[in-house]
Amino acid sequence: MAQVEQIGTRRFGRVNWLGMYTLAHREIRRFVAVWTQTLLAPLVTAGLFLLIFNLAIGPMRGDVNGMPFVAFLAPGILMMTVMQNAFANTSSSLVISKVQGNIVDTLMPPLSATEMVVGYLAGAVTRGVFVASAITLAMILVLGIVPAHIGWLLVFVTLGGGILGGLGIIAGIFANKFDHMAAITNFVITPLSFLSGTFYSIEILPPAMQVVTRFNPMFYLIDGARYGVIGASDANVWVGLAVCTAVFAAIVFAAWRMFKTGYRLKP
Repeated sequence: MAQVEQIGTRRFGRVNWLGMYTLAHREIRRFVAVWTQTLLAPLVTAGLFLLIFNLAIGPMRGDVNGMPFVAFLAPGILMMTVMQNAFANTSSSLVISKVQGNIVDTLMPPLSATEMVVGYLAGAVTRGVFVASAITLAMILVLGIVPAHIGWLLVFVTLGGGILGGLGIIAGIFANKFDHMAAITNFVITPLSFLSGTFYSIEILPPAMQVVTRFNPMFYLIDGARYGVIGASDANVWVGLAVCTAVFAAIVFAAWRMFKTGYRLKP
C-alpha cells in the first residue's frame, strides 16, 4: 500500500474518495442504528447531571462568572458528553473489529492510512455534533439558554470530536480486548474530562492546580464550549483554539502513523 501511495497510480486515483466515503458512512450508520444508546442515552445522562448538580449545589453555589450555576454547568456537561461519545465511537469500532477478527475487512481494501483516519474521524465528529445538537436544543427549550457564539461552539465541538476520536483510534489500536479499553476509559479519559473544569471554574483552584489544569487539553475544549454558550471563559478563547488545533494535529499524526506501520494491526 505504501508503494502505491508513493507512485500515486492507484486504480482509484490519488485519493480513494469512494472508499473513504464508504468507511465514513459505515461508521455513521453504526451509531445511528442504535440511536437510543448512542444519541438518546447521552442526552438523558447530561440531563441527569444537570438536575443532580443543580439540586445539590445550585442553591448554595450562587453565580459563576456572572452566570447562574446551571448556565455555567450546561456547556461543560455538553462538551464532556461530546468527548466521551466521540472517543467511544472510534475505540469501540476498532476493538470490536479486532475481537471479532474482521479488522481485515478494513485493512485489505485499497485505503491509505490517511483515508482510514479520515473515515473513522468522520464518524466520531458526526456523532459528537449530533449529541451536541441534541443537548443544545434541550438547553434552549428547557433551560432557555441560547448559545452566545454558535460559531465558536461548533468549532470546539468539532475539535473535541476530532481530538477524542483520534484518541479513540489510538486506544482502539492499542487495546486487544475490552478490558484494556475499559482501563483506558476509566483511568485516562474519564479523569481528564472530569478534572478539566467541567463542573467548576478553575479560578477556585489553588494556583498550582490551576497551572496543572492548563496543561490538560480537555480544559480548553470545555472552556471554549463554555465561551460559545455563555460568552465567558477562564482562558483566552484564541489560546484555547491554538492549543486544541495543535493537539488535534499531533493526535491525528499518531493515529496515521499507527495505520501506516500496521502497529498492533498486522501479524
